[in-house]
Amino acid sequence: MTTTTPTVGALLRTWRERRGISQLELAGRAGSSSRHISFIETGRSRPSEEMVLRLADRLDVPVRERNALLLAAGHAPHYAQTPLDDPAMGTLREGLERLLTGYEPYPALVVDATYHVVAANRGIAMLLDGLPEHLLAPPLNAMRITLHPEGLAPRIRNLKEWRGHLLAQMERQIALARSAPLRALYEEVAAFPVPDLPGDAEPDEAVPYIALPLVIEQGGRLLSFVSSIATFNTPMDVTVAELAIETFLPADPATAKFLRSLGP
Repeated sequence: MTTTTPTVGALLRTWRERRGISQLELAGRAGSSSRHISFIETGRSRPSEEMVLRLADRLDVPVRERNALLLAAGHAPHYAQTPLDDPAMGTLREGLERLLTGYEPYPALVVDATYHVVAANRGIAMLLDGLPEHLLAPPLNAMRITLHPEGLAPRIRNLKEWRGHLLAQMERQIALARSAPLRALYEEVAAFPVPDLPGDAEPDEAVPYIALPLVIEQGGRLLSFVSSIATFNTPMDVTVAELAIETFLPADPATAKFLRSLGP
């Protein structure tokens, strides 16, 4: 069997269709003409490096995929991919550690594009307390730990809703990026058996939740969190572009009170 490498035109057309915009609309955004966009997509015209980057920007293409577009057009990659342990990333690593420490006692962690945990604070360590060693061995994976039947899954009291939320999140990411490792992770965790939890607790309807909470039992206490995910603005490095900082806020007064009792 042979595989055909997609042309830059085919890749750009795929991204345009994913964004649901016409050639005319893309041309207007990029300061070009629909005729030129059509010629690029059909292979009748090879776009310059500047045009590839401009179109990728208007289509909000992820940084890793922008490099793929450039390579398909015969140009060199524009964005570096620096390992996080590289000395050049020292300031970034220090900033992330300060951010996570400053967020304590609330849980917070940093994950990469395939949900490997690259940094976490003591709030996360508290939630992971008691998990089997084979799940905590590096590389730690947030999705695997959360949904594994020996992981956090048996402790999550609204597992059906939270599992559905996490799988839908991964599905959206897979739709936006051609990532074989991410798809493999999705297939792995989606196949995990769902623990049969008697008396699965629903979120307290008396509490006005602003988002779907993570309701989890820890040390005999029922804790509720809402999560927030932040990414870097205008990243110029593939590694940095794929980092996500997830923080967990108390979703009810009892959880906030308990976390404050833990101290700094």
